[in-house]
Amino acid sequence: MAVRAVRGAVQLDQDEAGHMDEQVGALLTAIMERNELTADDLISIWFTATPDLHSDFPAAAARKLGIVDVPLICAQELDIEGAMPRVVRVLAHIESERPRADIAHVYLGAAAALRKDIAQ
Repeated sequence: MAVRAVRGAVQLDQDEAGHMDEQVGALLTAIMERNELTADDLISIWFTATPDLHSDFPAAAARKLGIVDVPLICAQELDIEGAMPRVVRVLAHIESERPRADIAHVYLGAAAALRKDIAQ
């Protein structure tokens, strides 16, 4: 079993805790489904949020999905002029038999513009 990394992102419409839970939950669910993962396959997850998001911790959405015994951490993205606003990014470390080239990175909605090279 190999250790792999999965990337993803979603842009929120607004900085509201319920909306963040919904959108981050959808992102995590898509990552899990597209890579055929269960919670047991997760090693750890890093979440970052742009500086304009402060209504809640993105990791709270993972806990609400039942991801309760996986180490999670949240950090703030760099405040770069012209960067896409209201974005939550995910870097999940997983155990998988999939080759690195077959890992499905998930960029939902407008966030697909962030990584056109790997967004699926």
